[in-house]
Amino acid sequence: MALGKDYVTQECSIARALEVVGERWTLLVVRDALYGVRRYNDFLVHLGIPRAVLAARLQTLISEGILEKRRYQESPPRDEYVLTESGIALWPTLRSLGVWGREHVSGIKLREFRHAVCDTELGPYGECRLCGTIVPVPDVVMVPGPGLDPDPADPVSKALLRPRRLLEPLVTEPVQGPAG
Repeated sequence: MALGKDYVTQECSIARALEVVGERWTLLVVRDALYGVRRYNDFLVHLGIPRAVLAARLQTLISEGILEKRRYQESPPRDEYVLTESGIALWPTLRSLGVWGREHVSGIKLREFRHAVCDTELGPYGECRLCGTIVPVPDVVMVPGPGLDPDPADPVSKALLRPRRLLEPLVTEPVQGPAG
């Protein structure tokens, strides 16, 4: 029997969630949006995702209310993609998945997540061990870990080498052309 493409026969909240975010690339798009990536070309460059796939994933995330498309420039028209409350609510899932991946798959600490208020590294569920609270996403600071490439090729990865709060819009350095 062939594997189906959806979970319509499943009576399960996980299956229903996978209908929305279970396609390949989708959670990586949400992850990048949490990191502050907002522009189509930045998603494209950082993820190495095919254009048609990125366009489809963005459209699905918009139609499901996870991302919102906002115009930031009129001429030529350019839009950015910003997480909604529903999208921000995926942070604990992504945080837990990242911790699981580090502990059970890669063993490499690529990033640390800290509480902006007290600079304490977050626990596996996004809790501040010092304050004893779950840290709101805007108060989470992402810091490069020892496993990150210190000289990445793409401008998004370079910009993500600087400590930054989640959701803060990412600003990349302009690409320098040959001197001449």
